[in-house]
Amino acid sequence: MTVDAHHHVWDLSVRDQDWIPEGSPLRRDFTLGDLEPEARAAGVTRTVLVQTVTVPEETPEFLSLADTHDLIAGVVGWTDLTRPDVADELARLRSLPGGAALKGIRHQVQGEPDPEWLLRPDVRRGLTATADSGLVYDLVVRPHQLPACVRAARSVPRLTCVLDHLGKPPVASGRLEPWATDLRALAALPNTYCKLSGMVTEADPVSWTVDDLRPYVETALEAFGPDRLMFGSDWPVCTPAATYGQVLDATVRLLGPAERTQVLDTTATRVYDL
Repeated sequence: MTVDAHHHVWDLSVRDQDWIPEGSPLRRDFTLGDLEPEARAAGVTRTVLVQTVTVPEETPEFLSLADTHDLIAGVVGWTDLTRPDVADELARLRSLPGGAALKGIRHQVQGEPDPEWLLRPDVRRGLTATADSGLVYDLVVRPHQLPACVRAARSVPRLTCVLDHLGKPPVASGRLEPWATDLRALAALPNTYCKLSGMVTEADPVSWTVDDLRPYVETALEAFGPDRLMFGSDWPVCTPAATYGQVLDATVRLLGPAERTQVLDTTATRVYDL
């Protein structure tokens, strides 16, 4: 039993993905119909569908998908955390068809020019509302934003924070610091978790090896422990560097037998209440 705690879908005829450059192999539709056979072949039985763009229409669409496809066990959506009525909006989303699948909220913090965006009073109010709603908050950040993640997670201790993609360490360069120190500081907080996802995207897309990923996975295992780590494919963003099956295989090879059940199933099931 394997849970994929992080993947996306998009249809360019419905909405542009303006973060994808022209000429990229990602500039095409990637649908649940594309994903499902790959996931099933890899032994994945449940997934968490994660937001891609900061528009209010996407989350209801994802909830509707979850309502009609049993592969999707949870959705991490988007809403404007800074809106004064954010608590009411979260309640509205949960009342929609498929609303029970809403498990978390995410904002593209990695694109915010302010490295301390998470610490703004209006954002902190939104994070508190997320915690009060019983939802998880996914952190998609770059390494220089990790210190702000630590302060934000500490300031709202009732909020479960899940770090996406290990905080995007510089795998292609082989450097560990200061990422490793900042990751350990985040892991020192009991309300934080981390996804083993997005690693091949940060590595050399042509020549990466499992050994290139190993120091980053070992650092995360030492910091969080397997009971606070979960697997995510980051499909289809991973596809220029690896197939779905290759991403899962690499993750399995980097885990010991005693760690696999927790990272591949138990942690995500518990944290996202799947």
